[in-house]
Amino acid sequence: MGSLSERFLAHVTSHRLFPKPGKALVAVSGGPDSLALLALLHDAREQLGLDLVVAHVDHGMRETSGQEAKRLGAHVASMGLPFELGELHLGPDATETEAREARYAWLRDTRKRVNARYIVTAHHQDDQVETILLRVLRGSAPTGLAGIAPKSRGGLVRPLLTFTKSELSSLTSEPWPLTPFVDPANRDPKHLRSWVRTTLLPLITDRLGDRARSDLLSLGRHASRDARAWSALPELLPELEVRFTPGSFSVARLPLAGYDAPVAAALLRAAARRAGIPLGPRHALRLHELAKRQSGRRVELGGGWVGEAVFDRLTVGTVPDHPRETITMREAGSAVFGDYRLVWRMEAAPARMERAGWTTWVSGLESGLVIRAPQAGDRLAPLGGVGRREVRRLLMEARVPRAARAGYPLLAVGETIVWVPGICRGEARVPQPGTPAVRLDVTEYDEA
Repeated sequence: MGSLSERFLAHVTSHRLFPKPGKALVAVSGGPDSLALLALLHDAREQLGLDLVVAHVDHGMRETSGQEAKRLGAHVASMGLPFELGELHLGPDATETEAREARYAWLRDTRKRVNARYIVTAHHQDDQVETILLRVLRGSAPTGLAGIAPKSRGGLVRPLLTFTKSELSSLTSEPWPLTPFVDPANRDPKHLRSWVRTTLLPLITDRLGDRARSDLLSLGRHASRDARAWSALPELLPELEVRFTPGSFSVARLPLAGYDAPVAAALLRAAARRAGIPLGPRHALRLHELAKRQSGRRVELGGGWVGEAVFDRLTVGTVPDHPRETITMREAGSAVFGDYRLVWRMEAAPARMERAGWTTWVSGLESGLVIRAPQAGDRLAPLGGVGRREVRRLLMEARVPRAARAGYPLLAVGETIVWVPGICRGEARVPQPGTPAVRLDVTEYDEA
């Protein structure tokens, strides 16, 4: 059967939980589970190509937590590993949910700061059983019944899900340089998970036997397989024209509206999972109804997410945070304006100016060229055109989503609109061919 270290390495390798070498931020509470995780990773670090950084969160909910953090830091130093300490000062009245959200926010920030590829946590098989049962009690949708995933977005890895707590405890019950901390909250039935662990699961096991645990795990595996099947389905339906961009996705509205509501909701939730967007059944049904309505309508989905009917497509993403500043252009430079990246430099003007491109040339840098968001009443005299056009109308005709129009970059001099990037070049400030001019390139921020 092999030792625990051998089985751990075989499991991690066969499931490609760490597919690339790199730095791993190991979340260690100081309890027996996380200390076992640290020991197993430390033994396997060379085979896996991992550089370990130990991360400990002192929630500040117990008087002794500071002393425990110091002891753990000394133990980590004796292993020759770097140690990151997060002191959150939550106080004794903080809830489990508040502590978890604050802990993961700190871990994500620390991962970026230390440039780690992975965040590794010590969730094990007992945690999986508790999670599935909790989600059954809460009426979770089938996807939620899949339980804890071994890998999640943001580099989160949970390599212990196939190992029981008793297996892991046997490792730290041997002569150990650090006595594991025991958090009394883990046995306090006032916390729902602790009540499930200490009261409900023992009652279920007494009545149904040990098979109850394996049946719950089997439920999770079935739900996980179904979720993976649904996740692959949207792209197998070409009429939906599913498109993914960082933090958002969109589908063709008319075909989606033609599906029965439960099928459409399942397809939308599958696409949302691919995009990393939490979308519950109720909000998915609201999006299906939105797909049937006229362009420009939108629904708030909570958590900063929004769905919008945008011409012939339904888009789901974050609520845009529109820039309010004005960027003054001076000589060569670059800037980020909302969802767009701007780069400008001096260059001889070309013989021909493209009207609807994403690059333009403009004369008179010294005359106050600025990048700003649209304002009420903005108009532009099109290059080679007649009269003046409302910028609002130009953005609408170019099918810029309504939610994005308020943050669209405009090139202006005073009240004169010189250019609406990608849509229309104005007749103002057009340089003579071959003369010194400012070249301005605009790309979407996440565009390759």
